[in-house]
Amino acid sequence: MSWFEKQFKLKENNTDVKTEILAGITTFMTMAYIVFVSPDMLSKTGMPFGSVLTATCLGAAIGTFLMAILANYPFALASGVGLIPFFTFSVVIGMGIPWQTALTAVFIEGIFFIILTLTSIREEVVNSLPKALKIGIASGIGLFITFIGLQNAGIVVKNDAVLVSIASFKSNLPAILALAGLILMVALEVKKVRGGILIGIAAVTIVSIPLGITQMPTAIFSMPPSVAPIFWKMDFSGIMNLNFWVVVFTFFFVDFFDTVGTLVGVSSRAKMLDKDGKLPRATQALMADAIGTVAGAVLGTSTVTTYIESASGVEQGGRTGLTALTVAFLFILAMFFHPLISIVPSCATAPALIMVGCYMMMGFQDMSFTDWTEFFPALIAFFIMPFAYSIAAGIEFGIVSFVVIKVATGKYKEIKWIMYVLAALFILNRAFL
Repeated sequence: MSWFEKQFKLKENNTDVKTEILAGITTFMTMAYIVFVSPDMLSKTGMPFGSVLTATCLGAAIGTFLMAILANYPFALASGVGLIPFFTFSVVIGMGIPWQTALTAVFIEGIFFIILTLTSIREEVVNSLPKALKIGIASGIGLFITFIGLQNAGIVVKNDAVLVSIASFKSNLPAILALAGLILMVALEVKKVRGGILIGIAAVTIVSIPLGITQMPTAIFSMPPSVAPIFWKMDFSGIMNLNFWVVVFTFFFVDFFDTVGTLVGVSSRAKMLDKDGKLPRATQALMADAIGTVAGAVLGTSTVTTYIESASGVEQGGRTGLTALTVAFLFILAMFFHPLISIVPSCATAPALIMVGCYMMMGFQDMSFTDWTEFFPALIAFFIMPFAYSIAAGIEFGIVSFVVIKVATGKYKEIKWIMYVLAALFILNRAFL
């Protein structure tokens, strides 16, 4: 019996080494955009691009490796694309919190995640939120990401008269290239081409070189940049500030429910759920995600979470941790090609953000519009996030409106006690702070 068979139980899961490795390559291709997007966005906080790139790859490799070994699932992890803009634009730039303190919030969130994963509290928290509000929050993050992508592309710009407007396309090559890249990515998605986002990023980058938007590196292969400038640079001095704990809660909330939703959603498609609709070894899978988050914060990157793109590998036959192990290896390999990766311009990564945002908004198809007490709070969360430029604000207004409307309509018995506590804390925060 080979090590692969013994470790991953390939025959039991009706798969083989070749299928698992090809599935891993497919998964990596569909999520490799994070190698470009994460350092490009986090570098706006003052963090070195190269160091963040290395940290992103290492964090993804560690989290995915743990998923492979602990849970034996074909799920890949990396810095959550939904939380990177929150880290960058809401926390660091918007709230003026240093990136060192923001990393501390990610670290503490990961510790809480580990503790709750070891207890039954996580089930209570998961069950406290109605399905409609979960859909609204996830979709709202998608709309927020799309909005940021349009800004990074130079398509949506600031306008003092009406806040934002469409940029002029006259001689605006980056915006034109971003639109072309977006159209290409959508076309590839329609044709079901694996790695369409990655292909689109590469195509825009190649075209941008002769146009002078970016330049070829002097080398393609090199040792990874050092993570020393951001490794273990957490600052705990801000933990007495209430805003700090709002940030911690937001990181925890989005990471927790995004992970649970991804695990259940992808597992359902792969027929991995048991007869009761539960995911075997869910604790191990959540633990891999939690440890990955802690490791990512120590290394110097945003929250590491399970990726919905794992579904692409599952569709290619991936059923075990060998698929995840393959993805982890490819993330390690990606670090050594950082000179090539660093030339990718914002006009190439912006369409990827827009595409990912669109993917996340597709969850709205599961929304029921027959009960105003359910879908209205979800819509509030959905719209507040991009309009207030804050994921935290969207979650806050969604939860508070849900509790208030349920109570006002006499449906208070449908509210879990945790929702009352959260709503009260949010109201007190707005009233007195």
